[in-house]
Amino acid sequence: MGGATAQLSPAAARRIALAAQGFADPRPAGRVDVRHLRRVLERVGLLQIDSVNVFSRSHYLPVFARLGPYRRELLDELTAYTARPRRPEMFEYWAHAASLVPLAYHPLLRWRMARAHLDPWQSIRRIAHDNPTLVADVEQLVVDRGPVVAGDTGIPRPPPRPGHMWNWHDGKIALEHLFWTGRITTAKRVHFERYYDLVERVLPAEILALPTPSEHDAKRELVRISARALGVATEPDIRDYFRIPSADTKQAIGELVETGELVPVQVAGWALPAWLWHDARRPRTVQARALLSPFDSLIWFRDRTERLFDFHYRIEIYVPELQRRFGYYVLPFLLGDTLVGRVDLKSDRQAGVLRVQSAWIEPGRDPRHVATELAAELALVAQWQGLGAIDVRPRGNLASTLAGVL
Repeated sequence: MGGATAQLSPAAARRIALAAQGFADPRPAGRVDVRHLRRVLERVGLLQIDSVNVFSRSHYLPVFARLGPYRRELLDELTAYTARPRRPEMFEYWAHAASLVPLAYHPLLRWRMARAHLDPWQSIRRIAHDNPTLVADVEQLVVDRGPVVAGDTGIPRPPPRPGHMWNWHDGKIALEHLFWTGRITTAKRVHFERYYDLVERVLPAEILALPTPSEHDAKRELVRISARALGVATEPDIRDYFRIPSADTKQAIGELVETGELVPVQVAGWALPAWLWHDARRPRTVQARALLSPFDSLIWFRDRTERLFDFHYRIEIYVPELQRRFGYYVLPFLLGDTLVGRVDLKSDRQAGVLRVQSAWIEPGRDPRHVATELAAELALVAQWQGLGAIDVRPRGNLASTLAGVL
C-alpha cells in the first residue's frame, strides 16, 4: 500500500475528522428542513439505532448534534418509523450494527445478505440449520399477514436467562434470520417495535432492480464511503465503519491509493499508518458544540475516539449500577474540537424534566467555561425534547459548577 507520504499533527487529524463528520459547519440559523438532514446523512453514511430510550432514541441524536433542534418527524419520514412514510429514503439493516442506511446502499450490502448462513451471530445461524421448517413457516406468515411483529409467530418468550441480553424466542430469531438474509425488512416501527414485511412490499422496485455488484466491488465502495466519512483513518477505523473483514479492507485501501482517492499519511503519535481522503477539508479551527450519542459515528469506535481526542469512553448501560464510573447513559460533550466532559442524562417525560444524573469535566479544562457552554446546550436539547426544566444531581466533578450556572 506504500509508505506514508505526509505528516499530520494530532490536532490537524482531529479537525479533519470533525469536518468529515459535519462538525466544522455552523448549525443552520433558520428552520431545519429535509435538505439539511440529507446533507448529514450524505456525510455520515448511516445512523446506528438502539432501543434504549432513557434520554432519546439514539438515531435522532447525531442529527441534533450537527444541526441543532429539528422536527424528528422529518427523520421519521425518511425511514420506516411512521405508518406511511411519505419519502422513504432509508432502510434498516446490519451495516455498522443495526442501522438506518440510505436506500442506494442496498446493492452494496447484498453480499452480506447472501452470506447469512455464515453469520457470526450464533443463534441466528443456528435457527436456519436446526429448524428450517420454523424459518419457512415464519416466512410464510410474513407472506400471508405481513407486516407482522414477533408476537404474531405465537411462540412464547422464554424465561429470562443470564447472559442473554434480549431474551428472544425462536419466532423472533427466525424473523431476524430472514431479516439478515434480506428476504424481509422493517415495514415500520410502533413504539420502536419492529414490524416485518417482504422487501418487495417495502422497498421501492427501482432499488430492488438495481444490479448487484460483485462482492469485491461492493466492499470497495463501502470502504470508499467509510474513508470519506472519516476524513483521516487507520485501517481498523475504516474496517469498523461497515464491519468489513480486515483483508478486504486492506485490499480496497490499496486500490483507492492507486486511484489517488486515499493518500497515505502518518499522524504523530498514532501507532498505525493512516490514510487521508483526497479532498478532505482541513479546517484551521472547528467551533463545534454538541452532546454526542454513544452510537454517534464520530465516536462509536472507541479506540479511534481515544486516539483522536485522548478521551477514554465506554458505555456503561450493561455494567451493574454500583460498578459504573460515570453513569448509565453518558454522552460526551464536544466543545470546539475537543471532548471536554460527559453527562449522564435522563428525560423524565412525566415530570417534564431533563435530569442530569452526573456531570464530569476532563482534566485541564476550565470548569466555568465548560459549564456555561454545557448549560446552553442542555437548555437547547431540553427544549427540543419538550422538557421544561433541568435538574442537576450532585454527582461528578462538574455538577456543582453546572448547577450554579443553570
